[in-house]
Amino acid sequence: MTAADDIKITKVKNSKLAELDANNLPFGKYFTDHMLEVNYKNGEWGQLEIKPYQPISIDPACAAIHYGQSIFEGIKAYKNEEGETFIFRPIDNFTRFNISAERMKMPHVPEDIFMEGMRQLVKIDEEWIPHRPDHSLYIRPFMFATDNVIGVKPGSSYKFLIILSPTGPYYSAPMRIYVEQKYVRAVRGGVGFAKNAGNYGASMYATEEAKRKGYDQVLWTDAFEHKYVQECGTMNVFFIMNNKAVTPALEDTILAGVTRASVIQLIEDMGIEVEERLINIDEITAAYKNGQLSEVFGTGTAATISMVKELCYNDFVMTFETEKWKIAPQVGRTLNDIKEGKAEDKYGWLWKV
Repeated sequence: MTAADDIKITKVKNSKLAELDANNLPFGKYFTDHMLEVNYKNGEWGQLEIKPYQPISIDPACAAIHYGQSIFEGIKAYKNEEGETFIFRPIDNFTRFNISAERMKMPHVPEDIFMEGMRQLVKIDEEWIPHRPDHSLYIRPFMFATDNVIGVKPGSSYKFLIILSPTGPYYSAPMRIYVEQKYVRAVRGGVGFAKNAGNYGASMYATEEAKRKGYDQVLWTDAFEHKYVQECGTMNVFFIMNNKAVTPALEDTILAGVTRASVIQLIEDMGIEVEERLINIDEITAAYKNGQLSEVFGTGTAATISMVKELCYNDFVMTFETEKWKIAPQVGRTLNDIKEGKAEDKYGWLWKV
């Protein structure tokens, strides 16, 4: 018998759903009635439990607080027009979660705990999935070390949880992006490809500096020359240049986005060539000056497709008329139609709950 075969389920007596304002669902602010929790100790996973959403108690010496062994994923669930619930490409997120765990010297979470536990949790709280365009149920699996000891070493005990959050659009309008040339998100040989909490903590100072200048996010560049573009804030980035879609090639400084992979497939379905390679920021500015850079957009689970209306490199500002774009809007519509069951899921991306 696996851990997911015997899930202990305790349901709330009174749901919070009636208190939710469906017209106001900012990302990551509201959470559903239940959560999933399971502990790892002495080399084994314990009792898998779904219970009412509640605070968790940790010791002041909790290793994750002091030494950063903490990873997470972002997944979304949707309802189709028949009211059936589907999760978008969760097996890809499960695989990436354990890649992060491996890099951070944490135990792998078994597939039955991750996938079946998530399925049952979403099933219990599926009424929280908003029934409106560009809305979804955001799924946040995460794991952190729970050893109560001060000492720089991998933990021996861990807690894996999943929480759920109904949400609307992450970015409601096209973005203004600042090309970062001083601060660094990731370096070769580091943990940039892992979805660990420290990557995001390290990004906050530069992001806030960009916001102080009037921008929404930063476009990170490589750590050594600050010439090769990598990621755009919390998203992968695409450039439509010379009638091709160009995106930075995956390496250990860039997160292998699930939405990124989906967008590449859909762009190729449109008959447009996709290039995954090193992209020099000077190439981007030259293409803009020559009228060959037509679209810039980010892709991610939270944002899906986020169009960039302004890109600033040094003192050179590139502006775009996003309302005239063809590719990013079409890809975004197709992706949403697949997620909401309005278009054929010919790649098997939807996982029925």
